[in-house]
Amino acid sequence: MLDRLTLDQLRTLIAVADSGSFSAAGRALRRVQSAVSQTMQALESTLGIDLFDRSGKVPALTDAGKAILEEARKLVRGAETLRAKAESMASDVEPDLCLAVDAMFPNLLLMESLRVLAGAFPQLPVTVFTEALGGAEQRIRDHSARLGIYAWRPAQDDLASEFLAGIAMAPVVAAAHPLASVKGPITRAILEDQVQLVLTDRTQVTARFSGGVISHRIWRFADLGTRLDYLLAGFGWCNMPLHLVQPHLDAGRLVRLELTENPSWELPIHVVHDRARPPQKAGRMLIDDLRVRLTTCPKHAPVRVA
Repeated sequence: MLDRLTLDQLRTLIAVADSGSFSAAGRALRRVQSAVSQTMQALESTLGIDLFDRSGKVPALTDAGKAILEEARKLVRGAETLRAKAESMASDVEPDLCLAVDAMFPNLLLMESLRVLAGAFPQLPVTVFTEALGGAEQRIRDHSARLGIYAWRPAQDDLASEFLAGIAMAPVVAAAHPLASVKGPITRAILEDQVQLVLTDRTQVTARFSGGVISHRIWRFADLGTRLDYLLAGFGWCNMPLHLVQPHLDAGRLVRLELTENPSWELPIHVVHDRARPPQKAGRMLIDDLRVRLTTCPKHAPVRVA
């Protein structure tokens, strides 16, 4: 019986419910009232239940009709989403766009680019995974993300990358921390005796890498936000993206350290994807928009752009 159920019947049911009567639904659908009535009778016959109480002047939905109406709305929305997705795929647009983004990347810029993307592709589902260290690459490798925006590790033949920006990094510490009162450049020997707050990888992708670790006393954190909280609380020092800590530096909550070694450096951020899954129209548009914003919006991100 249900094989005879059609989307037209469901759309007509929704039109009757939203407009309040068969005649009003007919005007909305540009059909005669009798055609609307016949469509509803066919739907009731297909389902084997009465959707309308016709004892009054105007047919009213029964309790069963109200329940079916909610399911009809879900089915019609699903069909419309399916059609939009198929049309996008036929136009060389990704069926969905899943991003794995390093927490170091300026989130405000990403949001602005995604706002533009949403305007151009309103039906495109978007997922954003914010990851630390090897988490973004792991998302690419297990195909849970289509594009990665993170610090690239070279010599990986199965992945393709293009340089996006160099994120300015700075060694910082809380204003009340003993390191903040050290006069002159701080030597490696001094740093080695102080607690360094570092990120730890939840994956095995960068488990063997320990770049940037100087101190003998290490506190590890799984996410950047928690590390920032402990940094502000004075538990130790660390290197942080300058765009994230600049407000705290301006407010005097943090102090930028002057070091004798590597006083300033950049984290090279790349756009990465599986060679077999290159970005399509939506992904390419996002990348191009990010490049423009990284060039024209330095207030959000002290960066070097490709």
